Amino acid sequence: MPIVITPYREEHEPAVQDFNARVRVGVSDPNLVFFRYATPRWLPKIEGRSVYNEYFIALDNGAVRGGYALKHQNFFFGDGNVRSVGYYHHPLSEGIVNQSYAPVGALLLRDAMQRAPLLYCLGMGGYDRPLPKMLVRLGWSHCAVPFYFKVVCPYRFLRDMQALRSSPLRRILMDLGAFTGTGWLATKAFSAAKKLQALREKPFTAQNMEQFSDWVDPLWQQSRDLCAMTAVRDREILSTLYPSEESNFTRLRVSRNGVDVGWAVVGERRKDAKYGSMRVGSIIDCLALPDHAMAVVRAAVQTLESRGMDLIVSNQSHAMWCRALEGAGFLQAESNFIFAASKKLSELLHPFAQNKSRIHFTRADGDGLPANF
Repeated sequence: MPIVITPYREEHEPAVQDFNARVRVGVSDPNLVFFRYATPRWLPKIEGRSVYNEYFIALDNGAVRGGYALKHQNFFFGDGNVRSVGYYHHPLSEGIVNQSYAPVGALLLRDAMQRAPLLYCLGMGGYDRPLPKMLVRLGWSHCAVPFYFKVVCPYRFLRDMQALRSSPLRRILMDLGAFTGTGWLATKAFSAAKKLQALREKPFTAQNMEQFSDWVDPLWQQSRDLCAMTAVRDREILSTLYPSEESNFTRLRVSRNGVDVGWAVVGERRKDAKYGSMRVGSIIDCLALPDHAMAVVRAAVQTLESRGMDLIVSNQSHAMWCRALEGAGFLQAESNFIFAASKKLSELLHPFAQNKSRIHFTRADGDGLPANF
């Protein structure tokens, strides 16, 4: 019998466990497994909810040979219309350990495209990975979502940033910068210059909010036209993505002269070997009225600095947010956070080269919430 792609149900859970066990034998990454439970723990499908996850598996005579997740969410487009868009994530095929099942990866993607012709992928770990290579071959529009970082503690950064300490010479130079204080002086001089620039900005007020409420809807209505494509970010959606009971997030309400101008969601990233023992803060999500993005970024930075972060990072695709991060003292580094749009979705973003800087994507549009951002 041919391999069949079908919705993942509770009765399939033992077969998924067997699939995960076979994959673990051939890979070194213990996280490279499919979801244990058929019902999503994050964003399950609920009646009336427009943003939700579904799981699908590839069945071969009762054995699971792969699977993928599909997140459905409403997006606003530059033509003024809201459309449901699919996000293809967590694809996994037994082909990574057994070449007999190499075609499963393509079967999974084809099935997702049939279920959600307006489809995108995000993240993927860089262009050298199998999935983005396949998407490029298929003619999907694509780009890297810019990655920005701000060093708060130069000593910890120079000593612990394992991704940069890749050779003996680099380690020696970074240690010299840490122990002699030259790294501290360079960072502080750069930060001081940016602070002088920021003084020309109008003052703002930032409040920590336990939940998003009606005040965010006018901001959404007034800011969405800046974007060629952006996920709907109204009260309903934000309350679903960042519920009040979720303690991993801090929700910031930013205002000027008593008028709301934007918001941000920030948090501490989970531990990652490439950051060593540093505490890494992330600007996870954000929205602002025109000309107020800098205030939102500064509010986010101040909050994360006050909580003892050594490094602050963010991925932002929209040119407005890139300028705001740069103005707030962030530096840009090579990004492995890739956005790719199916041909049907690309038609709505044509010409892609011109419109990609007006697409608003953040880490929140990926699969990492609530803890893996």
